[in-house]
Formats: sequence, C-alpha cells, structure tokens
Amino acid sequence: MKYKFRLQKLLDMRIDREDESKVEFQKAQSERLKVKEKLDQLEEKYDEYKNRPLPVSAMEQKITHIYINTLGLNIDETSRKLAVKEKIVSGKREKLKQRQIDRKTVETLKDKGYRNFIKEQNKLEQKLNDEFALHSFIRNLRQGNDLT
Repeated sequence: MKYKFRLQKLLDMRIDREDESKVEFQKAQSERLKVKEKLDQLEEKYDEYKNRPLPVSAMEQKITHIYINTLGLNIDETSRKLAVKEKIVSGKREKLKQRQIDRKTVETLKDKGYRNFIKEQNKLEQKLNDEFALHSFIRNLRQGNDLT
C-alpha cells in the first residue's frame, strides 16, 4: 500500500510560489547590485577628480568644477535609487521567507502523515505476523506436536 498525501496539490502550489519568490528576490538583488556598482563607479570618479590638482586655465577649472558638481548630484540620485532598491530587496526577502514557512508547514504535515502511515503499516504487519504465529501454534497443537 502506498502513502498518498491528500494536500499534495497545495504543497506543489506552495513550492511553485516559493520558486517564484526566489526568482523575484534574485532579480531584485541583481538590480540592487547594478545600482550599487554604478554608485561605486561614480564615487571613484568623484574622488579621482576631487583630488586632482586644478588645471591652470580658468575655463578648464570651471569645466572641472561643473563636472564634479554633476558627479555629486549623480551620486545623490544613485544613492536614493539604491535605498529604494534595498527596500525592494528587503520586501522580497520577507515575502520569500513567508513562502518558505508556508511550504515547510505543509511539508511538516506530509512528513507527520507519512510517519503515521508507516507506523500503521508496521502495526498491521506485526498483527499479521502474530496471527501467522498463532495459527502455526494452533496447527501444531492439533497435529499433536508438543512444543515444549
């Protein structure tokens, strides 16, 4: 006799939802990483130009100053984008955790049911073995065989 879990469809559905959440989480992580890399590049350029000696010409100084200011603004904007992406990642992480809990809840029910099924099968097998032993004993008594 084979064990059949009555909530298998529910378990399959929860596994699918968990897999979807994993994909969403990985996508959000990837997007956050791209924004973080862009921010790091901007900060490197900012530090590079900030620490450079100013050019001799007034026009070059003005262009460098404008470029540094633009980099600063881009850094601020990218930092805000990164904060938004981190909130999204955090939300996706929580959603994934909840879906893992949902799946594990149903899996626990399945495992308990399977253990109970095995326990019942073992009881039935033991009962059957006891009946075979009893019938063998009775048959031997009827044939006049002394067991002692």
